[in-house]
Amino acid sequence: MNDRMRWIGLVLFIVLCLSAGGLGATATTPEIDGWYQTLNKPTWNPPSWIFGPVWTTLYLMMAIAAWLVWQERGIRAATLPLFLFGVQLLLNLAWSWIFFRYHQIGWAFVDIALLWLAIVATTTIFFRHSHLAGWLLIPYLLWVSFAAVLNFSIWRLNLG
Repeated sequence: MNDRMRWIGLVLFIVLCLSAGGLGATATTPEIDGWYQTLNKPTWNPPSWIFGPVWTTLYLMMAIAAWLVWQERGIRAATLPLFLFGVQLLLNLAWSWIFFRYHQIGWAFVDIALLWLAIVATTTIFFRHSHLAGWLLIPYLLWVSFAAVLNFSIWRLNLG
C-alpha cells in the first residue's frame, strides 16, 4: 500500500468516526437543555460541557486505532477486527438516539451494555493486530464503563 492510500485511509476513518459522533449529537444536543435537565442525576454526574471534548478525542483515537489495524494488515486480514469496530460504532451511535431522542433510559442501558461488550471484543482483537491500536481503545472502554454506570444510575433515579 502506498503512502497516499494510507493517508486517505486515515482521513476516511476520521470522517467515519466523527460522522458517527455528529449523528449522535443531532439526537443529543437538542435534549441537553430540555429533557435531560429534568432528570434526577447522581451528584457525580459530569457537567454537560465535558462530553463534547471527551467524545471528540475518543472518536479521533478510535479512528487512528482502526486505521492502524487496516494499514498494518490490509482489508482482508482486518475484516473481522473492522467488522467488530463497525458494530461497536453503530451501538455507540444508537445509544445517543435511544437515550436522548427517544428518552428510553432503560433500553439505553441495554445498548450500552452491548456496546461495552463490543468494545472489549474490538479492543482484544485490535491488540492482536497492533498493540498501539489496542491501547488507543482503552480510554474509550474506560469512558464507556463510566457512562454505563452513569446511565444505570440515572435510570434507577428516574424510575416511576
